[in-house]
Amino acid sequence: MSAVRGRFIAFEGGEGAGKSTQARLLAEALRARGLTVVTTREPGGTPGAEAIRKLLLNPPGDTGWTAEAEALLFAAARADHVAHLIRPALARGEWVVCDRYVDSSRAYQGAAGELGDEAVLALHAFGSGGLRPDRVILLEGDEAALVGRLAARGAETDAIEGRPAAYHRAVAAAFRAFAEADSSGFARIDGMGAPDEVHHRIMAALGDLLEGVGT
Repeated sequence: MSAVRGRFIAFEGGEGAGKSTQARLLAEALRARGLTVVTTREPGGTPGAEAIRKLLLNPPGDTGWTAEAEALLFAAARADHVAHLIRPALARGEWVVCDRYVDSSRAYQGAAGELGDEAVLALHAFGSGGLRPDRVILLEGDEAALVGRLAARGAETDAIEGRPAAYHRAVAAAFRAFAEADSSGFARIDGMGAPDEVHHRIMAALGDLLEGVGT
């Protein structure tokens, strides 16, 4: 086992912000430096968490989950993910790049879903020991542009993507508030423009964590 703990980077932002693309580009750049990188996502990342993901994004019945049940399911998926993938990888000295993490629960269920930040953080403390990323990359963009990106995908929306615009505005406002309250833990990145341009902004924002790392 490596004596040096790995680093944990989480990507956050609203629908269409480019999180998956930028997580992939970051992982490729880190591997090019000779680092071992684990890419993962939430909800998901482990067999148990992926099973919960299916329930969350395609809820059974016609009524969907209550905000409370949704928050509990996300917390359960995260607890499994942290215990069986994230913590072991970090202990091996690997870097973990995750598409969404606990700040999504804070923004979606806590803020937009009106459960409150305290409730979501309490679930995270109990289920995942309060584990935080070394840096959260918050991808931001104009609302209309992000909606256009989603439409261009041509894919069906899931139970969360398809919620009203006001809900997604509340999510974006919550992410901004989190970043403003923790400027050292978050890097706010303009997610608009060519993927390579956005990637360069992200690499610059991670400069302190990458200093002296890799080849």
